[in-house]
Amino acid sequence: MFADSAKIYIRSGKGGDGHVSFRRELYVPAGGPDGGDGGRGGNLIFEVDEGLNTLNDFRHIRKYCAGDGQPGGKRRCHGANGADLIVKVPPGTIIKDTETGKVITDMSYENRREIILKGGNGGKGNMNYATPTMQVPKYAQPGQPAKEMYVTLELKVIADVGLVGFPNVGKSTLLSRVTNAQPKIANYHFTTLNPNLGVVDLDGCDGFVIADIPGLIEGASEGIGLGHEFLKHIERTKMIIHMVDAASTEGRDPICDIKIINEELENYNPKLAKLPQVIGANKCDVFYGDEEETVITLLKEEFEPQGIKVFPISAVSGQGVKELLYYVKEQLSLLPEEPIIFEREFFPEEDNYVNEPYTVEKEEEGLYVVEGPRVERMLGYTNLDSEKGFEFFQKFLRENEILAKLEELGIQEGDTVRMYGLEFDYYK
Repeated sequence: MFADSAKIYIRSGKGGDGHVSFRRELYVPAGGPDGGDGGRGGNLIFEVDEGLNTLNDFRHIRKYCAGDGQPGGKRRCHGANGADLIVKVPPGTIIKDTETGKVITDMSYENRREIILKGGNGGKGNMNYATPTMQVPKYAQPGQPAKEMYVTLELKVIADVGLVGFPNVGKSTLLSRVTNAQPKIANYHFTTLNPNLGVVDLDGCDGFVIADIPGLIEGASEGIGLGHEFLKHIERTKMIIHMVDAASTEGRDPICDIKIINEELENYNPKLAKLPQVIGANKCDVFYGDEEETVITLLKEEFEPQGIKVFPISAVSGQGVKELLYYVKEQLSLLPEEPIIFEREFFPEEDNYVNEPYTVEKEEEGLYVVEGPRVERMLGYTNLDSEKGFEFFQKFLRENEILAKLEELGIQEGDTVRMYGLEFDYYK
């Protein structure tokens, strides 16, 4: 089974919590704080593996989690860092945020390894908060939370040329003749159920990579048949060889077939319809009499004025194939050499997975409510009964612009601010 898409859950490691402890030794009655820092959480990393060519493995394993950092210990012991998790993907894999459909990264060409989710930093132990005026801090910093999300993996094959056309027009036969690829070939529709890649070697010049895109049908751009599964593989190609059954062995009109497929390309992605094309008018070895001249003439009159050259070929006998391939190579040499890369549209580190939201609202006259995950965690580990701890909490409110938002809402001295069951009187 060839898999070219998968949805998985990924999570980086949580940072280990800082530790609260005090040095206890014989003859040292007040040794001071010695709580160590927590370890860093592991990163979630994607890496290209040239030995992979499908996403089959992701059908069986759908959850990928990096290791959590260990909490700090007494005697200034630092918690162990969480293990990074490396997820191997085939070259050409695009990673998208499942919720928005936006591209996170394109694992192709030079991009071989990328950290998608960074592990949370470890929290600081109470030894870091000792000052001349606060010699026995009874609080430590918790580790940063893990970052998690669902991502969709899409494999878009990396090829210079895409071979398209209706089912059973000879695409696989041509690929097997001009490359070392060994696609399954038979005389029935939808023999090819996954893209096949092959390298075309030409005498006297460099070759190119060609992909046999499985047979398309009318309505493919709307998802009819296996349309969406296959059309995405054309998006990286620089040029298209449009194969057509010129001899109409199945009673189809070759001109009509070409127009239908081009319309499907246009509907799926307008950029595809603008790619350079060449027509391989296949099965010319089964014409009778002057049929070949008539059909080829009609094809040329229809498409060559549009800049689409027509080559009469036979994928079985090899007739005209060499001329077609050298023409394709010549056209490729005229095209820009920049690789086709899908630009990043989504940045997990800038999303709410990292910058957790908080709300500041005026509930009634003289009463304001502040809520949010970071606010709740800060209240959980801050000793508000101590002067130093309260100053620490005020600094947090100021740096995160919570005080500024309260002032925007019109808070006055003496008004009440409620945070998770705790109430404070506001004074500048």
